[in-house]
Amino acid sequence: MRDEETGSWWQQVTGEAIFGPLKGQRLRSVIHDELTFGLWKREKPGGRVLRPDEAVARAGKYAPANWEERMIKVPVTTTQSLDAALDPRALVIGVTINGASRAYPIDAVLKQSPILDDLGGVPIFIVAGDDQKSVRAFERLIDGRKLEFFSKQGSSSFPLVDAETGSGWDFTGKAISGTLSGKQLKKVPALNDYWFDWKTYNPQTTIYQLGNR
Repeated sequence: MRDEETGSWWQQVTGEAIFGPLKGQRLRSVIHDELTFGLWKREKPGGRVLRPDEAVARAGKYAPANWEERMIKVPVTTTQSLDAALDPRALVIGVTINGASRAYPIDAVLKQSPILDDLGGVPIFIVAGDDQKSVRAFERLIDGRKLEFFSKQGSSSFPLVDAETGSGWDFTGKAISGTLSGKQLKKVPALNDYWFDWKTYNPQTTIYQLGNR
């Protein structure tokens, strides 16, 4: 990315200026979601959608609808040796807490959701939405108390239930039933990324192994 004010170039994953007058400066990251439109619309029925700029569309500057499929065929280029632990373009959910980084392969998340883990000394969980495409991460602490989350056997993935109180929780991390009703879990920044890209910017990352706690 390039800013118009100084012409500096910015790395989109880290938010760091890598060329120009602001080289070395870093933007402050904000928590964001990558959701399917259907799921987002259910959560935010009054939400507004940013309309494509017609001039940009006419100029063909938007990514094509099949961009993901096209990128899979493009050779991976990185300044570091590729880590063969996963396919270079395997999709992962990358999480960093207190300097500790971990990659959660999308396949593992979909098979085991919710994944309970501890990273950087913080108890967290990774969970997939009902659409089996959207993923979020939360701290599993309420008022200093660590909770264990699970999906009821034979039911859909939501609401989740915590083992300690039996309260039900939705995909926004809010308790919607039980003694903790109204409580809100703290969201953890999670990046949907290719394995090679995540590894490049997080060289000390570990990989979550299916079935681990």
